[in-house]
Amino acid sequence: MKKILVTRNLLEENEKRLLKLFHAKLNKEDKVLTTDQLIELSKDCDGILCVGGNKFDKEIISKLSPSVKIIANYAVGYNNVDTNSAKARGIVVTNTPEVLTDSTADISILLLLGASRRAYEGRKAAEQQNWTWSANLLLGKQMSNRKLGILGMGRIGRAVAQRAKGFGMEIHYHNRSKLSPDLEHGAIYHSDIKSLFAQSEFLSINCPATPDTINLLNEETIKYLPDGAVVANAARGDVINDDAMIKAMKSGKVFALGLDVYNGEPKINEEYLKLNNLFLLPHLGSATKVTRIGMGDRAIDNLVDFFSNKRPKDQVN
Repeated sequence: MKKILVTRNLLEENEKRLLKLFHAKLNKEDKVLTTDQLIELSKDCDGILCVGGNKFDKEIISKLSPSVKIIANYAVGYNNVDTNSAKARGIVVTNTPEVLTDSTADISILLLLGASRRAYEGRKAAEQQNWTWSANLLLGKQMSNRKLGILGMGRIGRAVAQRAKGFGMEIHYHNRSKLSPDLEHGAIYHSDIKSLFAQSEFLSINCPATPDTINLLNEETIKYLPDGAVVANAARGDVINDDAMIKAMKSGKVFALGLDVYNGEPKINEEYLKLNNLFLLPHLGSATKVTRIGMGDRAIDNLVDFFSNKRPKDQVN
């Protein structure tokens, strides 16, 4: 029976299945493993099920035991793993796409609503129990019948578009390439971000973190947005340049920002925390039981395929 290091706890349903199929070395304390612990615990393992985004850079991969042949990432993103270094060591890397689509799209809409309707300020006012109704109390932005720009029109971006249509929103998008009409469903394609941002009264970031998208929202590109735009990021924190965004939020260029992801998680740029026009979540995009079980099953399926001498469905390198 192949031995698998599981870096953080899975849901009970996934762990039961994993233990039937593999000799699973569980992290019962569910604490983030240090680099030294990760290397030591993986010494006699055939694979690693990476839960919670442990970093596998070139140096760490070079120190892994030769017995490790696969890193099954419990996430759709895999920028925590140096896939080229893994490939050079003969290590397969997989992810868990598709199963996160609906839950992450839901969070994108929640971020847009929470930011535009000033939910953080509303919660604070309600807790103080001394607010007084007035016609201009915490006036926000209304999403219905406005223009939504979607940066990244993959599965999640398309699911966001589908939900936004329920608000009567006009959908605009930028993607690496134009989608076919059957996938666009009437959305308007923009070949560059300047054109997209200019139409984006609301902007949903749903693109992966790549060399082309890191710091894509910066001091220059934020200027392309309409004054008073609402921005939501449920993709990757490093798509946004924090200093530029904070400046835009202070000036009113950006009316409000919704973040489920941010640079340095779980830490965040402390200047954000001084602002009332931030709606903040602790990376909850996939946090439903149905989705987390689906992610676990997908990661386990990839391990089963690999050790059955099949190419895993979700191999990324």
